[in-house]
Amino acid sequence: MSVLTELAFSADDLALTRFAVSPMWEVVAGFRLLVSRVAHPVHRPWTEQVRSRVDDAGLTAGWLAELVPPQNYLCDFLTPFPADPAPTLDAELAAIRATPAAAVRRDVGKLDGDSARIRALRSAPERWLPQITEEIETFWELALAPYWAKIRAVLDAEVFHRARQVAEHGAGHFFNDLHTSVSWDDNTLRLVRRCCVLSRQTAGPGLLLVPSVFAAGVLTWSRHPEPPQLAYPARGTGTLWERRPVARAEAIAAVLGRSRTRLLTELAAPASTTELAGRTGISAAGVSQHLAALRGAGMVSAHRAGRSVLYARTAVAETLLTAAG
Repeated sequence: MSVLTELAFSADDLALTRFAVSPMWEVVAGFRLLVSRVAHPVHRPWTEQVRSRVDDAGLTAGWLAELVPPQNYLCDFLTPFPADPAPTLDAELAAIRATPAAAVRRDVGKLDGDSARIRALRSAPERWLPQITEEIETFWELALAPYWAKIRAVLDAEVFHRARQVAEHGAGHFFNDLHTSVSWDDNTLRLVRRCCVLSRQTAGPGLLLVPSVFAAGVLTWSRHPEPPQLAYPARGTGTLWERRPVARAEAIAAVLGRSRTRLLTELAAPASTTELAGRTGISAAGVSQHLAALRGAGMVSAHRAGRSVLYARTAVAETLLTAAG
């Protein structure tokens, strides 16, 4: 059953409204998408690449599976209030480990289940929070870190677009364009929600808006005295996994060399040395040598996935290829 939530805004609340890009919101929304086992029309290339890695690591039967169910409430302490507009994952994990025991117990008390893990966490949060953040780090390395440059580019573009929208048309137009479940009228933000009623009585002043590529709808977080958080689907997510040919690859090859340019174009999706050697015909030793040079130049990053190492394009490489295209 859907309910209408109303969040009143004063002039001070509007003045304190801001954006943030949060790794942990992508962790919880991305994990929820994976465990739902839905054949998502946009994220299918991502789920097909990462699901087996996540399953093999046992993460779909671990702490995250308990704390982030496929539907309904997920624990608020997993998405701590960002201290700045773009917190690192390490900063957010530190905040999770520092969550007061009372807050952890309050959150897990809202979950539908009452498994042995949940009872253990409720009994001794300080004991289990480090294990939970260790599992989050594993999920991040397997499922998100190799793709973060692409994801971050979409999120940054969304923040820029929305900031410009507010500047040109005002907050009312922006809120009415945010999502079909959100509307703005008479200094009040209205959200159609299935759960988690949001009000000024349960949150501090202002509002934090968090775009997400994995959120299927609007997700909210409320804990006084912090401003409420509203995570919403980012524009441009539909193009996230598209493979776009590099129109001016020859110009890049004149600078980087043909082999390194070929490797960069093949890394539209993260891949191992063996996979790249098979696709390009370059020897495994040659691929390793070129990847080392590209990594030294900040164009490629390496991420361990079980026994393999996946290489991914960085934001530097994405910018170069986008400009060339």
